[in-house]
Amino acid sequence: MKIAATADLHFSPSRQNVLHDQLSHVRDEADVLILAGDLTNYGQPDEMEPLLNVIVRSRIPTIGVLGNHDYESNRQVELMKMMTAAGIKVLDGTAYERDGVGFAGTKGFVGGFGRGMLTAFGEAELKVFVQASIDEAIKLERAMAQLRTPKRVVVLHYSPIAATVQGEAAEIFPFMGTSRLAEVVDRHGADLVVHGHAHHGALEGKTTGGAPVYNVAITLLQGRQPSAAYRIFDV
Repeated sequence: MKIAATADLHFSPSRQNVLHDQLSHVRDEADVLILAGDLTNYGQPDEMEPLLNVIVRSRIPTIGVLGNHDYESNRQVELMKMMTAAGIKVLDGTAYERDGVGFAGTKGFVGGFGRGMLTAFGEAELKVFVQASIDEAIKLERAMAQLRTPKRVVVLHYSPIAATVQGEAAEIFPFMGTSRLAEVVDRHGADLVVHGHAHHGALEGKTTGGAPVYNVAITLLQGRQPSAAYRIFDV
């Protein structure tokens, strides 16, 4: 299966024609399109609607997760319903199987990496924050446990490893993702992990267990090739 993946479109209606042109050939190059979050700027339905028009016109099966920007207006449930109605398979702690390839996904959350990962100790407010990170890892665990396919793809918005956020300011590393997600991936195994969020990060890395991880933020892809809107993977 050939998979096209992108993230961090931060779509606004003024970009509709540009994005339409960028996606005009994706159906010829891939079997599936993955959208790894931050599809909108402010999580508003009037941002999502024209984006869905572009995606539908590209005529390719599409799988997606939401990102933090898509939660900004607290209308994420409405956005997910819009995406589902347009034929997009939305992953939110859920799994999907297509042609022998399993897809598991969730938004993910922050919390830091490795020895720097934040733990639930101290103030109640800190424990609530860490619990949100744990909850997203549990959602990914639930999704991956559902898969029975020989090949597995994980779709996230936040990064599961530090390697693909290298290039961001060191001070914000803990807000780019969390190793809790990578721990889940390594327990179940994955052939491909894609995420966004780190606009100035690195293109690729691996989990401790060796699962390949790719940052598909569109800013990174276009830094390598200005006309690029997605990256193609063979699974």
